Amino acid sequence: MLDQGAPPQEQRTAAPASPGVAARLMRRKPVERLVAEGGQGEGGSLRRSLGLWQLTMISIGATLGTGIFVVLGEAVPKAGPAVTLSFVIAGLTALFSALSYAELAGTIPVAGSSYSYAYATMGELIAWVCGWCLLLEYGVSVAAVAVGWGEYLNELLDGTIGVTIPDALSAPPGDGGVFNLPALIVVLLAMAFLLGGAKESARANTIMVCVKIAALVLFCAIGFMGFKSGNYAHFMPLGMAGVSAAGATLFFSYIGFDAASTAGEEAKNAQRDLPRAIMLSLVIVTALYVLVAAVAVGARPWRKFNDSEAALARIMTDVTGQSFWGTLLAFCAVIAIASVVLTVLYGQTRILFAMSRDGLVPKVFAKVHPKTGAPRANTVIVSLFCGVLAAAIPLGQLADATSIGTLFAFALVNVAVVVLRRTRPDMPRTFRVPLTPVLPALGFAFCVWMMGSLSTVTWVVFGVWMAVGLVFYFGYGYRRSRLATSADVAVAAQK
Repeated sequence: MLDQGAPPQEQRTAAPASPGVAARLMRRKPVERLVAEGGQGEGGSLRRSLGLWQLTMISIGATLGTGIFVVLGEAVPKAGPAVTLSFVIAGLTALFSALSYAELAGTIPVAGSSYSYAYATMGELIAWVCGWCLLLEYGVSVAAVAVGWGEYLNELLDGTIGVTIPDALSAPPGDGGVFNLPALIVVLLAMAFLLGGAKESARANTIMVCVKIAALVLFCAIGFMGFKSGNYAHFMPLGMAGVSAAGATLFFSYIGFDAASTAGEEAKNAQRDLPRAIMLSLVIVTALYVLVAAVAVGARPWRKFNDSEAALARIMTDVTGQSFWGTLLAFCAVIAIASVVLTVLYGQTRILFAMSRDGLVPKVFAKVHPKTGAPRANTVIVSLFCGVLAAAIPLGQLADATSIGTLFAFALVNVAVVVLRRTRPDMPRTFRVPLTPVLPALGFAFCVWMMGSLSTVTWVVFGVWMAVGLVFYFGYGYRRSRLATSADVAVAAQK
């Protein structure tokens, strides 16, 4: 006889316990789900149109030029002739992190770069922190580079038609100006290319990258004619502390090699080509940086460098005694720096695309135009924000703020490699970091060391930025996350 008082089976089954706050903050997005959602946006999909050549050019385009054309004049007074060593140290720091990026880009080929890698390995809160750092890295980097573009544009105008844009319209407040109009213009030009789609933007970027490589090779050939060994007589006049400080500033020059990883959903063969593009671009960029820096210091005493001039163009003019060569280099620099703005802005939009698709930022950033395959609203919003930022903030503060955000994100990527190796050891990998966990640990340590070399003001700015980010996350993303349901948390916890 049945027990009439017994509840039905479905009533006797206890409802799954609602996950606590800690579980929600640590919810992870499975790798398989990240890859399956690749390319999908609101109203359309990103298009897979980029090969190894285009991906490598994106990385070089986002990296090469910034440190040499813009930040070199700021770094040399900190380190003296040893600025070449500062480039090597910054390059080593980037190399360790590049190895980790290469493994994760081949394993998780999606648009979110290190944000998505952190989401799959360390949970949503850490992923948000990483993504917020990337917004600082890419967004502020676009603005900082755009400021430098204006300096070379003035050099070009002066050498060709004998006029320059007045300081009031070519420098931000604090640097003797009111509004940096050239910086805004170059961001808007990059926006126009990006609205045409990834393939068209990549084609324009490839042309600009070839121009700037040719320009740097030309500089080395001419600058070597004025090389004086006496300029290296006191190689490290400001000690190792100066080398370290300059290295932290110059690390700004290496941000961008990870830009290829943001193209994971637009690459034809992402798992094969992304690791190759990342490593190849870093090798090419580091070699050119060290060579150009060595020639520049050899051709001009280090005490004559300052952060308010287009250093390489001035060196060309001084060595040859003719303004033509300096003007030619300024022309090439205008094109070169524009390519950095274009590719870094591209990376910024793709990271926001991934965060929006996950529900952590508004849906408007994931809307894809059906004809061009580009996130149109995302591109316009980001471009306008970066353009206004470029027109209002001095370069030095921008560069250091970008460096600390980049270093923090890179440190997390090194941790993510080790975590994924332990949690998913059998997952197919097209590239593996050798000597794991030693090399990722070195990458993490180098990032932390270089962060410690940055100024107190930079740390304060970073702290304020992170506090704002956490307020936004708990006020918006925490509840709107697509992993906010108990079922998704349970699935994520099993992975």
